[in-house]
Amino acid sequence: MMKPDPLLDILHTDPDFVVVNKVSGMLSVPGRDVKDSVTNRVRTMFPDCKESPEVHRLDMDTSGLMVVARTVAAHRHLSIQFQERLTKKRYVALLDGILEAESGTIELPFRLDVENRPIQIYDEVHGKMGTTHWQKIGIEGAYTRIAMVPVTGRTHQLRLHASHEKGLGIPIVGDPFYGRGTGPGQMKLHACALSFAHPATGMELTFESAPAF
Repeated sequence: MMKPDPLLDILHTDPDFVVVNKVSGMLSVPGRDVKDSVTNRVRTMFPDCKESPEVHRLDMDTSGLMVVARTVAAHRHLSIQFQERLTKKRYVALLDGILEAESGTIELPFRLDVENRPIQIYDEVHGKMGTTHWQKIGIEGAYTRIAMVPVTGRTHQLRLHASHEKGLGIPIVGDPFYGRGTGPGQMKLHACALSFAHPATGMELTFESAPAF
């Protein structure tokens, strides 16, 4: 039986999975020192949930839609969809500055900075390519709201693509690694739309979540 969790926003419950609206500042999976996370909370709410039910992750500072598998079969099916890029994802971000261009595609090779984890750095030689489509939504005072659609799913991809001079050159508001953020829970990056095939029926499902910013 489900045990309600006031700190976890469950948007959809299915025998095979749940869709969560993650808050900025919460881990997707347990960390080395901090165990509180989306997956631990889901497992508490649904005692029949498999161990390590995550099929994808959102950065701690990113808010929005996350699907968590409840069964072994669903986990396998959903994991393949994410690995083979069969899912569709859309994000909304608020950039810390004025962006003049209207739309485009960013392709940048980057890798982990092993001396400064978990920071990612641009590297034309050893980096792996990340690709993101983006479109400006509008100017809001000193900020720019944009939509971002990642083709690849690299760690910190949208954050680096926004902040790097070879990308948009403007960090996301509140980003503590690549912008002016000073702590967790401040970054304005939200996973607002997620589509995938139901692991049992194959029916395409789409979930949407409006950002709080």
